Amino acid sequence: MEKNYIRRIMIQGTELIDIPKISDEEGRGNLSVIEKDSIPFKIKRVYYLYDVPSDAYRGGHAHKDLSQFLIALSGSFEVVLDNGFEKTKVMLNKPNKGLLIKKGVWRELENFSSGAVCLVLASDVFDEEDYIRSYNDFKLFVGS
Repeated sequence: MEKNYIRRIMIQGTELIDIPKISDEEGRGNLSVIEKDSIPFKIKRVYYLYDVPSDAYRGGHAHKDLSQFLIALSGSFEVVLDNGFEKTKVMLNKPNKGLLIKKGVWRELENFSSGAVCLVLASDVFDEEDYIRSYNDFKLFVGS
């Protein structure tokens, strides 16, 4: 299996990464694999979001040290990214593409489609002290 991880920087502190897709020659579906060299951290926590109403949003915070890798396993959603100096919006809608969000990036997830599932791979276990939940505190943290 040839590994071809194509990475595109969205804004400083984030990357959109193509996860290799292995197609079955007999038409039995596709397989994608995330291994130790796929993302730049050891996975210490895995969780997923689902049944999110289309008018709701998730996130609304940044992390002091934690990095995350988000994948739309099913359906689609948008991720609004803000590093304190620039903003962008990324649509996640393919299970073989993931969004790496490093520490110090504010994120909001919105516009969930029906049946959307967001898988999150995190670099550490839950620690409330790592969260920055106020946007004003975030701006101070990044020095903007």
